[in-house]
Amino acid sequence: MKKRILLTSFATWLSDQQSNSSDDLLLEVTKLESLPHDLTFLRQLPVDVQLASSQVIEKINEMQPDCIICCGMAVSRKQLSVEVGASWGKSILQTSVDLKKLVMGTAEIEISHDCGKFVCESLYYSVLNYLCQNQLTKCCIFVHVPVINQENLLGILGDFVLIINNLALI
Repeated sequence: MKKRILLTSFATWLSDQQSNSSDDLLLEVTKLESLPHDLTFLRQLPVDVQLASSQVIEKINEMQPDCIICCGMAVSRKQLSVEVGASWGKSILQTSVDLKKLVMGTAEIEISHDCGKFVCESLYYSVLNYLCQNQLTKCCIFVHVPVINQENLLGILGDFVLIINNLALI
């Protein structure tokens, strides 16, 4: 049976940004025809915590995915980063996914404990909190995506596809 996976990305938030690398990556994934999963894309989320969170939670309720992969742009990073968790005030929530197992076989992925203090962390926390509060056993991760260019595209895409495939096995 195919795993239903929800993948999310953000729109740009600065006027000089041509694109958001998280959305660029999901666009590349949409072009792949060989993935054996039922992928649903929720692209170009607004860079607004309440709007983005409500759109993702609404989509979770609508499609009932097995897994959720939220993606965000990390301009200062050079490789994909999978986030351990997110915080809101003094509350910290962590993914239930074994991230060491998840990144096994990838070329260059960092397991990160710094989800940032922007909309990425807030969205991740909101989704993890929603799953916890509603006792939903869906796996959820957050992946930070560096700026994508011709030199790093194939490596990043390859590692991201491995993440998708490994997550589907959980």
